[in-house]
Amino acid sequence: MKFFSYIMVYRRFLLVVLTVLVLLPLPIVLHTKETECAYILFVVAIFWLTEALPLSVTALLPSLMFPMLGIMPSKKVASAYFKDFHLLLIGVICLATSIEKWNLHKRIALKMVMIVGVNPAWLTLGFMSSTAFLSMWLSNTSTAAMAMPIAEAVAQQIINAEAEVEATQMTYFNGSTNHGLEIDESVNGHETNERKEKTKPVPGCNNDTGKISSKVELEKNSGMGTKYRTKKGHMICKLMCLCIAYSSTIGGLTTITGTSTNLIFAEYFNTRYPDCRCLNFGSWFTFSFPAALIILLLSWIWLQWLFLGFNFKEMFKCGKTKTVQQKACAEVIKQEYQKLGPIRYQEIVTLVLFILMALLWFSRDPGFVPGWSALFSEYPGFATDSTVALLIGLLFFLIPAKRLTKTTPTGEIVAFDYSPLITWKEFQSFMPWDVAILVGGGFALADGCEESGLSNWIGNKLSPLGSLPVWLIILISSLMVTSLTEVASNPATITLLLPILSPLAEAIHVNPLYILIPSTLCTSFAFLLPVANPPNAIVFSYGHLKVIDMVKAGLGVNIVGVAVVMLGICTWIVPMFDLYTYPSWAPAMSNETMP
Repeated sequence: MKFFSYIMVYRRFLLVVLTVLVLLPLPIVLHTKETECAYILFVVAIFWLTEALPLSVTALLPSLMFPMLGIMPSKKVASAYFKDFHLLLIGVICLATSIEKWNLHKRIALKMVMIVGVNPAWLTLGFMSSTAFLSMWLSNTSTAAMAMPIAEAVAQQIINAEAEVEATQMTYFNGSTNHGLEIDESVNGHETNERKEKTKPVPGCNNDTGKISSKVELEKNSGMGTKYRTKKGHMICKLMCLCIAYSSTIGGLTTITGTSTNLIFAEYFNTRYPDCRCLNFGSWFTFSFPAALIILLLSWIWLQWLFLGFNFKEMFKCGKTKTVQQKACAEVIKQEYQKLGPIRYQEIVTLVLFILMALLWFSRDPGFVPGWSALFSEYPGFATDSTVALLIGLLFFLIPAKRLTKTTPTGEIVAFDYSPLITWKEFQSFMPWDVAILVGGGFALADGCEESGLSNWIGNKLSPLGSLPVWLIILISSLMVTSLTEVASNPATITLLLPILSPLAEAIHVNPLYILIPSTLCTSFAFLLPVANPPNAIVFSYGHLKVIDMVKAGLGVNIVGVAVVMLGICTWIVPMFDLYTYPSWAPAMSNETMP
């Protein structure tokens, strides 16, 4: 037994050593560039799937092993670790830092929930809509961490209101007069009940980097041990939790910057197919927004039916008097919004820059009309989405937020400097450097597969799949990605599969976008388990859910997601990219085979 306990203690060390040694005969016996690259690919894949080493540390292995095995020189490998993606990420993080620093995200979320009303069904839709909207621009993790305490406060207020109703009824039957129902505000999400995230989330791009590698630790205060007075109260808590978790993931599908998997795909695609120039912020939003909207609405209906039932008559009944629970919900949301006070100068400037960045992204090259990039026609393709992100990002360091004052020896208060909207120190605390390294490692791995000829070999071996219907190939790849992403990190999953799926599309003479777009979207469908992604872990830690609850709900959302993606790739996405035609910008596969 002691021997096995030692094995468990040092299991990660043993896994690393055994993986390297067991696979070593592959490059030694065959000794070709393809097998040497395959060896590195297997080692990195196993380390990423098992997290035997930190994901970003594993991502550095190509820079060590490619030069040692003669696949790529060190200088060339190093250049893969910093690309246009990283500049885009820096600009987005500047925006996210300012939004979270000045609490603009909380104001937007609360306002949207106040607009939709306090009916339980509409309330959950309001939470899902606001969370999804914020997740388009912030990381899924930070969005869930911000929205969950608000949703928890509302859920606790509903439970508390039910207790007050019971007390009122008891008083009535006892013959006493109740002079008014006063809701106890001590459990509406203030310091007593609110769970605080002790470690900062990774903002900016979604980061899904490690399954629980965000290390979210939540304080569980004594007030949270609320006993559910009714089954409905418990169901409402479960519903609120899952609405926040799933909508923070679904919202990230909508924009290229919404989640790291989208960014990884865009950079990989533009690098492998530089002549395409068909994938940018505007084109991505055009095809992904309808899909995300449909998935969000169907997920809302599914979750509502699963936990509370779906009564259309009650939802759309006009002039109905609000219940005590609904009044309690409205009160807590109103109080949370009032705590923010009137909108401040810093929030206005951040909002203006936020809108300006989005408009510049959309109008750069919209496709149906010439964009502002046409002004630089002498240098086509030079200005990208990262150009816009950096321009707006620099303004956050320049625009004054407040004056800095000091007191002179005479007692006079004078201004000596100003503080910008964000400082470099604040930016550094938000910048997900681990994601930057992870993505760079993926690009290096893809370059190595190209240089060694492994991509061509894989594509040729997969070419017999061309006899299958294209829709079946897309469905198989989508289901494979959706299953893998439940147990592996989303960035690691997409980074591993892109160098395999691209040669497959080329080998069977199918437009690469036809296979890569649904596979990329499905990489985000990690809904089944608490460890599947950080938003799931955050809501699960509040103690309302069991694993089986998440599995039942997540399975339905996964089915909805894959079905909508399949519908989109066969309908409205087809004419956008002419998916039925093999494009001139995609190379035809050679007939080389591995020796």
